Amino acid sequence: MKITVVISTYNAEEWLEKVLLGYRLQTWRDAEVMVADDGSRDATRVLIERFARDYPVPLRHVWHEDDGYRRQEILNRAIQAAAHEYILFTDGDCIPRRDFVEVHARQAEPGRFLSGGYCKLSMKSSKAIGADDIREGRCFDPGWLRAQDRLGFSNTLKLGATPFTGKLLDRITTARATFNNCNSSAWKADLLAINGYDERMKYGGPDRELGERLENHGIRGKQIRHRAVCVHLDHARGYKTQESVQRNLEIRAQTRAGKVTWTPYGIEKSG
Repeated sequence: MKITVVISTYNAEEWLEKVLLGYRLQTWRDAEVMVADDGSRDATRVLIERFARDYPVPLRHVWHEDDGYRRQEILNRAIQAAAHEYILFTDGDCIPRRDFVEVHARQAEPGRFLSGGYCKLSMKSSKAIGADDIREGRCFDPGWLRAQDRLGFSNTLKLGATPFTGKLLDRITTARATFNNCNSSAWKADLLAINGYDERMKYGGPDRELGERLENHGIRGKQIRHRAVCVHLDHARGYKTQESVQRNLEIRAQTRAGKVTWTPYGIEKSG
C-alpha cells in the first residue's frame, strides 16, 4: 500500500524539524510526505527544501498565503494533491514513532477510517527532545520522558504497549474511534465522496466533523490509539476562540442530526 502523509503546519519550524526527522526514520517507505502549510513564513519553506534534498521519500510542500486561520482549506488542497489512494493526517507538532506509518498501512481496510491519539508532552519535555533522542527512540521511552518531566498514566500506557497489548487495549478502551487531526487516516476516495473538510470551520473539532460525515456515509472508525504512537509537542493556541468552538459545535450537531455526508463548503464549492 502507498500512503500520503499530510502534516499540517503554521509558523512552527522548531517543532516541524523534529517531526520531519521522525518521518525520515519510518520503516514504511511506500509513501510520500506532504506539508500542508496554512501560510507560514519563508523559513518553513527553507526548512522543507533542506530536508527534501536527501529525504528517503518524496517530500512536498502545499502552501497558500496567510489570510487568517484557513487550515481546512489547505487540507482540502492536500487531499486533492495526494498522489496515493490512502491518506494519513497528522500535525507539525506530533513526532511519529518509527512504526507509525506502518501501523496505519497494516491496519487500513475498506469501509473503515483509522482513529489514533497522541501522547501530550509538557513544554519542558518538548524542548528537551533533540535529534538524537528521535533517532534512538528515547522520546518514546516512558522512563526517559519521566526523567524530563511528568508523564501521565494514559501516555505511559500507550508508549509502553506491545503489539499484543496495544491491540487488546484498543479493543477494550472506552474511547470512541473518532477522526483526530493528529493521528487518523482514510481512503482518498472516501474523503472525496464526502467533499473533504468543511471550510466554514475554524479551530475546535473540524476533524471530528469530517469523521462524523464519514460515519454517516457508512465508513466506520477503527481504534488504533495504543498501536500508532506519536508524541505531541506543547504549544500555545492563540487561534482558539470561544466563538469558533461554539460555531463548530453547531455545525457538528447539524451533521449528526441530519445524517449529513456531503458539505457544500468543501473541496467542490456549491454555486
